[in-house]
Amino acid sequence: MATIHQSSTKQDILEYLLKHPQATAFELAETLDVSPQAIRRHLKDLEADKLIVFSSVQTGMGRPQHLYQISTQGRDHLSRVTNDQLSDSYGQFAVSLLDTLAETVGRDQVSSILQKQWERKAQEYRERLGDASLSQRVASLVELRKSEGFMAEYHLVDTNESSKGECFIITEHHCAISNVAESFPSICGHELEMFAAVLPDCIVERTHWIINGEHRCGYLVQARKHT
Repeated sequence: MATIHQSSTKQDILEYLLKHPQATAFELAETLDVSPQAIRRHLKDLEADKLIVFSSVQTGMGRPQHLYQISTQGRDHLSRVTNDQLSDSYGQFAVSLLDTLAETVGRDQVSSILQKQWERKAQEYRERLGDASLSQRVASLVELRKSEGFMAEYHLVDTNESSKGECFIITEHHCAISNVAESFPSICGHELEMFAAVLPDCIVERTHWIINGEHRCGYLVQARKHT
């Protein structure tokens, strides 16, 4: 489905079909000012991705005419794209707001404000995680991060050493606050502090960092051994 993000014409087709019950390839070509041949190629790709469906209608002695409609999956796709665009817009607004604050009260004060925000978030997470086992808390924490726009996952690390406690890797492949982090990298330090506060019975270390050019952020979570 990556081809859909690479072609604005495909996006235009889906948006047109969202607003109109059905359309022919000729109608789409005329409306979008694209050649019929190109439109048919795009329609074929969209059909293969199950984002549109068509029905055949006999209008004369010639070949049946295809009437295209957007599918449920197509509607879902457009909804996701819209949400992504809104997320980018909110991120840009957040950066602009923080820049204004930095100019007004100074970057050190902004850093303190961000730290307070993470402390509040850590308290919220801890209340929602409760006193479950470490594996259950890590799983719940990852689900909370996913609900907030982070493409997060986790897995258990096999240490093979009886002296070490239970160990997990939390990975975030997409950062919901990447726009803010690029302008205010200290926010990532606060994120590490937040994870440590949420899991006080663990040692939390950063293993990967998108800001450093890596394709994901990663955290090693290791239970403290009781002596």
